[in-house]
Amino acid sequence: MKALYLKEIRSFLSSIIGYVSIAIFLIFNSLFLWVFSYETNVLDGGTADLYTFFGMSPIIFLILIPAITMKSFAEEKRTGTIELLFTRPMTDLSIIMAKYLAGVTLVFVSLLPTLVYYYTVHQLGDPVGIVDDGATITSYIGLFLVGACLVAVGIFTSSITSNQFVALIISAFLGWFLFLGLDLLAVFSQFGGLDLLFRNLGIMEHYRSIQRGVIDTRDILYFLSFITVFIALTKLVLQSRKW
Repeated sequence: MKALYLKEIRSFLSSIIGYVSIAIFLIFNSLFLWVFSYETNVLDGGTADLYTFFGMSPIIFLILIPAITMKSFAEEKRTGTIELLFTRPMTDLSIIMAKYLAGVTLVFVSLLPTLVYYYTVHQLGDPVGIVDDGATITSYIGLFLVGACLVAVGIFTSSITSNQFVALIISAFLGWFLFLGLDLLAVFSQFGGLDLLFRNLGIMEHYRSIQRGVIDTRDILYFLSFITVFIALTKLVLQSRKW
């Protein structure tokens, strides 16, 4: 598993997709946080916080993570190397986890440079350091967990097709629906008692909960369960090739 994990990391970093994805993530956030004269601009807002960053990043992830994960299994199917991959002395789950963890690692790497944003806001505060460190830390944890969930979705959609771009589109739509769509359905208040269910099934509700500065075990359990479900679905799809 370790060898495949490292191979996937090298594959990301040896292609332009990995670097471009990280660069786009950082450039978009930097422009909206520091350059554009808009309500998202930290300098114009006059408050020492990263609320804008933590609000925008999941939206950017909805496109960038599918772009990172789209080739995970789709490319293997297209080139016919998937059968060779599964002849390795590894379980299906180990193969899936190697690819999944490689995607999660790339998400983690993309978040590391954004610590510069935190340092900048920390120094800009009046007085210096007025930023809410607790809420910032939990928001980073929540953002990482959102990314981990979207990687699981991307790995799953890549397993159901041999076309990378189809995987990209399905992953982007499914990620949007699970992150924002279910929350929007609840906001419409057209489903009676199901509104609360839709809200709790959506990623947004649990991300907002963690952003408040308190890590609730129910939210952590939700994220872990979400990831587990999509890993299990991926395993089911790949096992169907043997039927």
